[in-house]
Amino acid sequence: MTATQPSRLTSPSREQDGGTRGYFSKLAQERPDIAMCRATTLVARTIDEELSGHRLTVAQHLVLKMLDDVGPCSQQELSEQLRIDRSVMVGCIDGLEDSGLVRRERHPRDRRAYAVTLTPEAGPALAEAEGGVPRLLDRAFGALTAAERRTLARLVGKILEVN
Repeated sequence: MTATQPSRLTSPSREQDGGTRGYFSKLAQERPDIAMCRATTLVARTIDEELSGHRLTVAQHLVLKMLDDVGPCSQQELSEQLRIDRSVMVGCIDGLEDSGLVRRERHPRDRRAYAVTLTPEAGPALAEAEGGVPRLLDRAFGALTAAERRTLARLVGKILEVN
């Protein structure tokens, strides 16, 4: 670098006019990928805060919800439908089983596989987790109106190819 070139570390424009103000807003408009990553981080942080002190992780909550909605499933089905890595799913199911909320039984349609089944104790744990969802959604998406939340869900679903 020559003596006449400014250093990248000390930007004259930043010092003169505060050029950094509003930068992220501009960046988010130009780069939806960056905006989505930062929004995901914000939502994940909110979820972590909401779940602190509760006995279920997000993945465990989703597993209980799916099993309650569709009935017994194999770990592979749960992993694929919930988009949770198989190695993470094993630990998730192990934790739920250790807590007495699910059990593994022979799959009724495939004797080589196991189906994950809810136990009676799962009902109250799922109800508690579901009870916190409205507060979580309000914290994570409070800046959006109900219509904007529906639009966001539709657009994110389109990105994920789920309808």
